[in-house]
Amino acid sequence: MRVLIAEHDHAIYARLLRQAAPELEVLTSGDSAELARQAVDCPVWLGQPDLLATLLRQGHQPQWLQSTWAGITPLLADGLRRDYRLTRAVGIFGQVMAEYVLTYMLGHEREVLARLVSQVERKWDNRTGQSLVGRKVLIVGTGDIGQSVAQFLRPFGVELYGIASSAREQAPFVEVGSMADLPRLVGEVDYVVNLLPNTEHTHDIYDAALFKQFKPTGLFINAGRGVVVVDADLVEALKEGHLAGAVIDVCRQEPLPQRHPFWTAWGLLLTGHSSAPTSPPMMVQLFLDNLRAYQAGEALRGEVDFARGY
Repeated sequence: MRVLIAEHDHAIYARLLRQAAPELEVLTSGDSAELARQAVDCPVWLGQPDLLATLLRQGHQPQWLQSTWAGITPLLADGLRRDYRLTRAVGIFGQVMAEYVLTYMLGHEREVLARLVSQVERKWDNRTGQSLVGRKVLIVGTGDIGQSVAQFLRPFGVELYGIASSAREQAPFVEVGSMADLPRLVGEVDYVVNLLPNTEHTHDIYDAALFKQFKPTGLFINAGRGVVVVDADLVEALKEGHLAGAVIDVCRQEPLPQRHPFWTAWGLLLTGHSSAPTSPPMMVQLFLDNLRAYQAGEALRGEVDFARGY
C-alpha cells in the first residue's frame, strides 16, 4: 500500500509511519512539485486539508483521504471533487481542548489577568478569587470534542448544558437543546464554549441579538471556527457590558490583520489558534486504525458526510 503524506510536519509523520508500519510505502516531500508527482499514482493520502485540496485541484484522484485536522473546510470548496472517502481527525483532541477551556475558565475565576496588572502596578492584590463549583457551562457543539470536554469538566462541579443539531438526552449534560434553544441558554449560564464546525449553517450565529442575551458576568470562549462570530457585534457587546469577556482562539482571517478591532477590544483575549494542536503520534495511530478498517472494508472513524459538511 502506497501512502502520500502532505503535511508541513511531513518528516515527523513519515518517520512515525515507517516505524509503526514498515510494510507501507511512504511518499512525501516538502517540495510541492515533487508532492504532485508522487500523488499521481497514490490511492491513500494523509495530511492537512489545505495541502490536500491543492493536490485535488491539480486533478489527482485519490480513493481515501485522512485529514490531520478536525476541520476539513478547504476540502469542501466549490469545484473540488467529492468522489473519494474522507475522514477527519477524531478522538485525539478531547483532553488538549479540555485543558485549553479549563485554563481560561480557571483564569477567569481567579482573575489572573487582573492580578498581573496589579503586579505591574506594584499593588498588593489579595482578592480571594472564585470557584467553578456550581457554575453553569454551555458547550455549543456536543460532538466528539464537545463530549470529551464535558467529561473533563465534570470533576470541577459544574452544571453542563449543550447545543446540538437537535435536542436530545445525553449524559453528562443536564440539557442538550437545539440551535433554537441557544438564545435562552446563553442567558442562563456562566460560560459559553463554542466548538461548532464551519458549515453553511454555522455562520454569523453569535451576533448583536444573541450577545444581548448573555449574562453580564458570562465569559464567551470560541475554540470552534471564526465564521460563527460577527466580529463587530462582539466588540460592541463587550464595550456595552453584555458579557464579561471573551477568549478567542479562532478568527475569520488568520493571522488576524493588524487593524482588526479584536487587538484592542476591551475584555478580549486572543490565543492565536493554539487550543488543540494535532499530536503526530496519536494521529498516526488513528490513521493506522482507519487504514486497517479501510483495507477490511469496514467503517472508518470520523468519516465525513459531504452533504452535511462534517
